[in-house]
Amino acid sequence: MAEFFNTYLYSDESWRGHFLAAMIACILILHVVAVGALVFIWLERKVSGRIQDRLGPTRVGGKFGWLQTLADGIKLIAKEDFTPGVADRFLFKIAPYVAFIASFSAYIALPFADGVVANHINTAVFFVLAVLGLEVFGVILAGYGSGSKWSLFGAMREAAQVVSYEVPLGMCVVVPVFLCGTMNLTTIANMQQGMITNWLVFNDPFTFVVAIVYFTCATASVNRAPFDLAEAESELVAGFHTEYSGLRWSLFFMAEYGSMFLVSGLAVILFFGGANGPIPLGHWIGDLLGGSEQNPAAIVVGMIGVANFLLKGTIGVIVMIWIRWTFPRLRIDQVMSMCLKYCVPIAAFSFIGAVGWEVLDLPSLNNLDGKSRYEYHELWSQGESGQADENPTDHLLLEARVGAVAKGAK
Repeated sequence: MAEFFNTYLYSDESWRGHFLAAMIACILILHVVAVGALVFIWLERKVSGRIQDRLGPTRVGGKFGWLQTLADGIKLIAKEDFTPGVADRFLFKIAPYVAFIASFSAYIALPFADGVVANHINTAVFFVLAVLGLEVFGVILAGYGSGSKWSLFGAMREAAQVVSYEVPLGMCVVVPVFLCGTMNLTTIANMQQGMITNWLVFNDPFTFVVAIVYFTCATASVNRAPFDLAEAESELVAGFHTEYSGLRWSLFFMAEYGSMFLVSGLAVILFFGGANGPIPLGHWIGDLLGGSEQNPAAIVVGMIGVANFLLKGTIGVIVMIWIRWTFPRLRIDQVMSMCLKYCVPIAAFSFIGAVGWEVLDLPSLNNLDGKSRYEYHELWSQGESGQADENPTDHLLLEARVGAVAKGAK
């Protein structure tokens, strides 16, 4: 995109093209997070209402209460922005923005389809997990800066919970990285092209178990019930955001729902085919209409891929909502026991099993063995424009040579 702006608007290699492209990407991602939060909050009310045999929102915005969340947002903006007298004013005010920015920034490396990503990063898996983990700093600052013991207790509980669950979460993510031989999320998604049987969740029984453990740990890492000890109203009033009101209070929930879709989208890419549907409908349409990247049909294929990704990510959020309104809240000792006594051992055993499955060359439903990551666009040896770097470093040359050898061997 930056090259397009520099070519047709500025006629030179200018920083203005890169700045404009970055602003467009940020605005689009911000709409995904903000509008997604509006939809998911409404959806949670409707889903929870149906689970509890009631209707949920019905009056605001028509028959289905479409504008209920928007009305709540206007109410929060109009409410007084109150800061307790004993609070650390700087930490208290900055904490919601730290939490929201951490959730927002992780979207930079999340590909919604092949090429539909703010920034191609070869270590995107590591980047997303690392940046998403920074959200806990906003929670800690909120609890500490509020000057309330109840807020501090809630913040410390969530910090302990999130840090603990990052261990099995990382172990689960390592499995698809091992199977595909790359940390590039776009490449991992592209390697699952074809029928539904090519999805990594069906690679072997251990990968199927890993997908379940990942989703469990992801639910805990974004502080969703039954793991929401930091917001246990029966024990902690409202947890780390007890003293917040107005717009700053809403930022915490925007960050939470943004993180819910983020971890669901990461699960979609790692285990459930990414932007690829159960059947390769988009690729069939692309082949029928020309199959060239320069053909307008590529736009249609990309839109189908984005729709697939958004649909599967939304299903993941709905499952989290379903879990919240189905299972009772756990005690803090039960939350930690589930992580250390169950999730970590199961993830470790499944990782060993998945590695052994590949080493022993046991049969699997997909055909990853017939694919190479070098068949897809890794950026170690080429720029985003697809052209070779003018001054590649030694490790880039090594990657290119290994890729050439791999292709020649096939």
